[in-house]
Amino acid sequence: MTFLRQKDFEGSAATGSRSLVMLVRDPRYIRWAVIGLVALAALAAAYWFVAGGKPSAAAMPPAQVAVALPLQRTIIEYDEFTGRFEASQSVEIRPRVSGQLQAVHFRDGDYVRRGQLLFTLDPRPFQAELAEAQARASAARSAAHLATLQVGRAQRLLSRGFVSRDNFDSLQAADRSAKSNIAAADAVIRQRALDVEFTRVRAPVSGRISYRRADPGTLVTGNSGEATLLTTIHAVDPIYFTFELSEALLLKAQRDRAAGANGLQEVAIRLQDEPDYRWTGRVDFTDNGIDPNSGTLRARAVVANPGGFLTPGMFGSMRLSSGRPVMALLVPDSAVLTDQTGKMVMIIGKNGQPQPVPVQVGPVIDGLRVIKSGLAPDMKVIIRGHQRMMPGVPIQPTLTRIVAEPARPVNAAASPPPASSASFTRN
Repeated sequence: MTFLRQKDFEGSAATGSRSLVMLVRDPRYIRWAVIGLVALAALAAAYWFVAGGKPSAAAMPPAQVAVALPLQRTIIEYDEFTGRFEASQSVEIRPRVSGQLQAVHFRDGDYVRRGQLLFTLDPRPFQAELAEAQARASAARSAAHLATLQVGRAQRLLSRGFVSRDNFDSLQAADRSAKSNIAAADAVIRQRALDVEFTRVRAPVSGRISYRRADPGTLVTGNSGEATLLTTIHAVDPIYFTFELSEALLLKAQRDRAAGANGLQEVAIRLQDEPDYRWTGRVDFTDNGIDPNSGTLRARAVVANPGGFLTPGMFGSMRLSSGRPVMALLVPDSAVLTDQTGKMVMIIGKNGQPQPVPVQVGPVIDGLRVIKSGLAPDMKVIIRGHQRMMPGVPIQPTLTRIVAEPARPVNAAASPPPASSASFTRN
């Protein structure tokens, strides 16, 4: 390997410097350098002219948003509850006499009418007791007839002095006792006749009957606290719908009644698989006190159920109204935004820019959210295009109208009902 000596390196550097000086002094190099500087200056001047004298970033286009005035409609507000259907009458069928079950006269699950024959017990022991009671009553009547004849004869003999007063009084007492024996014998007959009648068990109410708990041939017990349960009957027309009313809603209802409203009366109910409130009824009972453990009041509505479709134990969603129409402002539910402070809507301010307005919301009616407070009828609400709005970016509002949409079917089992609801009044 060959190393350069210091004087060789110094000689090479000197040679390179002389070459650079000669290149700069070359007229061709000077001409091309001047042309390049002139072209660069021309490009800078052109950019300065097009940009208006100063450089800037490209301006963003205005955001397209849809705005509308709140929809004003007369509505009836409802409070919504979840409750359960109960039988208006629930009766346990038990025998009133003891004996052997002889026959069953219904099919399990049938709808039975009041007075319909359900069970038959062996009546022969009770028929024999009835016959014995009838015979005892006949003997009592014979004894009473004899006592009456003896009193008549003693009455005639008493006036002649052939019968003492003591004997006559004894005969009268015997006559009255014999007549009392007739009354007692007749009472025994009625009791034995009832026992025979009780061997035929009939439905005390109309309703849907459960399955039989005893089969023919079973020895059943009656007339005691351990009487055999034969079956049950649930009266389902009408049927009850029971629910719990909070103290706050109770106070609201009472103040509405004080202001002239109808109070807790009309109700509408829907089942879990129904989109509409097709079952109607009326509140007929509220309990006489609030449960201190839950802070609620038990209430009940009566619902017509002629076809027996509603079954005790079913759950349902019920809406209840005071019946007083009110004027309300409504906006699309999608126009209501949520932040850390609560609910709000965006409106077009006086400066033409978006402005948040805190609001208090109510129920949803046909896709529109009721605004209880915070919004004025003349405020232009941004109903579409929120995602396009950015800080510092101008907006271009397009005025439109709010239209109510018919309610779509919902799966009530998948989502719990809201705390309140409302409906438009029908003009």
